[in-house]
Amino acid sequence: MEKDQICPELALLRSTFQSGMTRSLQWRRSQLQALDTFLVECEGEIAAALHDDLRKSAAEVFLTEANYLRGEIRCALKHLKGWMKPHRVSVPLVYQPAKAWYSREPYGVVLIMGAWNYPLHLCLAPLVSAIAAGNCVIIKPSELAPHTSAVIAAGLARYLDREAIAVVEGGVELARALLEERFNYIFYTGSEAIGREVMSAAAKHLTPLTLELGGKCPCIVDEHSDISVAARRIVWAKFLNAGQTCLAPDYVLVHETREAELLRSMEEALISYYGDEPRASSEYSRIVNAFHVRRLESLMVDASIQSGGSSDPDDCYVAPTILCGVTPTSPLMQSEIFGPLLPVIAYKELGDALNIVAGNKEPLAIYLFSSDRLVQERVVRSSRSGGVCINDLLFQAVPHGLPFGGVGSSGFGCYHGRFGFETFSRPRSIFHRALHPDLALRYPPYSGTTFNVLKRLLHWFG
Repeated sequence: MEKDQICPELALLRSTFQSGMTRSLQWRRSQLQALDTFLVECEGEIAAALHDDLRKSAAEVFLTEANYLRGEIRCALKHLKGWMKPHRVSVPLVYQPAKAWYSREPYGVVLIMGAWNYPLHLCLAPLVSAIAAGNCVIIKPSELAPHTSAVIAAGLARYLDREAIAVVEGGVELARALLEERFNYIFYTGSEAIGREVMSAAAKHLTPLTLELGGKCPCIVDEHSDISVAARRIVWAKFLNAGQTCLAPDYVLVHETREAELLRSMEEALISYYGDEPRASSEYSRIVNAFHVRRLESLMVDASIQSGGSSDPDDCYVAPTILCGVTPTSPLMQSEIFGPLLPVIAYKELGDALNIVAGNKEPLAIYLFSSDRLVQERVVRSSRSGGVCINDLLFQAVPHGLPFGGVGSSGFGCYHGRFGFETFSRPRSIFHRALHPDLALRYPPYSGTTFNVLKRLLHWFG
């Protein structure tokens, strides 16, 4: 693929950024407002595309995609002027008279690579942050959600500044070709395996980047829990978007004295949400493609099915499934499931549960249901994860004041609210000093007396 065919808009975006147009508060606000208008005026098109790609219901589209994005935009518009203000810092007396400050500078032309499971949200949430920070942006939506990709490409071309923001559509070949280009920042959401490729490509150009990956998010349910509430919340969070959520609980660790009660309560919640036949429910999504249906089918072979278990590759359907008889060495526990299969493992002591969590790579989130404060503190203190949510699930990613991101194998870097603005900008230090006085003490040669005086000045006033 010839370079000028990969992304012909790239040269234009570089020129636009060099002109300084995207740095003004007015431009940033106008683009954020235009993005909000796109979400409102194209609500029907967006919902239809997400239904075609993943069979998402209108309610799920509103709750997990469009409404969240509009909240991010409102947050950025409200606080943007303050985020852009220079920050004054104090200057030690020995360096006076002088002033020092730093400001947040946009990186330049950034590449955002979205994921297919939330194909609108995971392209446009980082876009909000990138625009707020004053960058030009190229967005590469996932080709596995083609209808949503097409709506994003057509919509942003109509509503946003085409000299500064471009959408490119294509598959793996295009993605790899884009990564051969020199960008000023890369933001990738997706799997750990592809994240490694992105990081390797970025290293060739020393390009800074954020990786939002995922991982096996555990949910611990201890004996001091309201099981009925825990069950409803776990089932809701796990089977939202048919389990294709990087923050979904990947497996449940429940105290052995409460296992039977939890299983019964989760089955009741499943029927309450999706009926006796989830396949007929308009609230239950589909798997992205038949390949992933077959992958999920293979994971169920060695486990005992407590509830669900049916599937149909032709309909991209896998039933919401609860599994028992799972051990830490089972195939289900070797990598992120990313689908509607929920293994349940009983434990005797909290230490046993924490050992299972520690035996896996660092997850994007850890969930805990417990009313015991000492248990809560122990789980937080004894584990590593991108975030923690106690007595609920997913909501640690909602408040704009909390950073969202992973650690270790679940990624690095963060965004949402001010954290997104800071991810897509860098602090630039400025030190301004008066020309006079210009003391000879700072210049060589440093005699014994001069050096001693200089050391005392720096010690007491530096």
